[in-house]
Amino acid sequence: MHTFVRFLEDWLLAQGMPTTWADGFSVSIGFVLLGVLAWSANFVAKSVILRLVKAAVKRSKTDIDDAFVDTGVFTRLSHLAPALVINTFAPGVLGRSDAVLEGVNDAVSVYLVCIWLGVLFAVLNAIQKVVEHKSKTRGLPIKGFAQAVKLVAVVVALILILAVMLGKSPIYLFSGLGALTAVLMFVFKDAILGFVAGIQISANQMVRVGDWIEMPQASADGDVIDVSLTTVKVQNWDKTISTIPTYDLISKSFRNWRGMSDSGGRRIKRNLCFDANSIQFANADQLERWSQISHVREHLAAKRAEIAKDNEKLGEEANVLGNGRRLTNIGTFRAYTLNYLRNHPHIDQGKTLLVRQLQSTPHGLPLEIYCFVNNTAWAFYEGVQSDIFDHLLAVAKVFDLEVYQHPSGSDLSEGLAALRDAMKPQ
Repeated sequence: MHTFVRFLEDWLLAQGMPTTWADGFSVSIGFVLLGVLAWSANFVAKSVILRLVKAAVKRSKTDIDDAFVDTGVFTRLSHLAPALVINTFAPGVLGRSDAVLEGVNDAVSVYLVCIWLGVLFAVLNAIQKVVEHKSKTRGLPIKGFAQAVKLVAVVVALILILAVMLGKSPIYLFSGLGALTAVLMFVFKDAILGFVAGIQISANQMVRVGDWIEMPQASADGDVIDVSLTTVKVQNWDKTISTIPTYDLISKSFRNWRGMSDSGGRRIKRNLCFDANSIQFANADQLERWSQISHVREHLAAKRAEIAKDNEKLGEEANVLGNGRRLTNIGTFRAYTLNYLRNHPHIDQGKTLLVRQLQSTPHGLPLEIYCFVNNTAWAFYEGVQSDIFDHLLAVAKVFDLEVYQHPSGSDLSEGLAALRDAMKPQ
């Protein structure tokens, strides 16, 4: 290029053109040729080299290079071709004009910084995409790390661009950042806190995309759909979106239901309250009737034999209520419920299974059911839970038990009617 420009200038001078005009005209022609070469390099890089790279990527078996293509890593790298051409041939074309050559070099340097910044962004996007689609790493808050690196890269790129424009060493500008530390910390406070929180969340695996979290103070109750540098987005069950500052997840309390999902079982913890007036000792007719129920047949046989053996020691005194041991309807119902749950196809028998009495309350005697459904799907879990309590509420009457409920309007009306009938003169 330098030889061509020199030859063109000498030829113009030989034709009688003034030196100033010949120099300017030859440099202008060289500048145009430089632009054509840069455009040609860009065309070759995108139309030939980039197509060959994409074709090779399609034939490969790994998914990593596909992510690099999808996020535009190779496309952005192709923009380096014209810059390399300009850097190579510019001195030969513009070497006689130091000011113009310096301006072009500065422009190319700024352009290269922007291109490398774009390439870094694309690489980070590709890594994020690969991590989010791998089964072993799916759910990791990689987005926060990527955003943090991008933030640092932007700051470094701005300093490099300023160094080029001001003609100063980048080290000189980096040393001046110490005085701006307080200002930077104030401006990027949320980003810094979010970055620190993101590291802690990732290291401790506190939150992943797809987790069900519950945070009442932030009105969040649903699935995590995004974990970024400064915020965590939660899609609530009513399909609204709650945005939580990342730092709040380490400074405030929240509940993560991932353990329940990973365990494969979801807990039922609910009680039935029985009217204390319906609790009684079982008589012979009731025992015979209950002995026909498969879930308590063996229990009643074993208990009746055990009680009879103990009561033999009391002799005739065992016939007096309050002496000796006797079966009750509430105890038999408790044994029925426990055996019913042990034979239920959707109750996880490998986890805690309890049927227990709680402290009596003004609403009666609570009987708590504590077990785990062997499926964590919400609709399935609610269906199993409802089926269990539908059955228990209905079968309680077989054991002559009354489930407690507050008196309703019809109950009061029937009571008043009975009272009026009782007060009528005979």
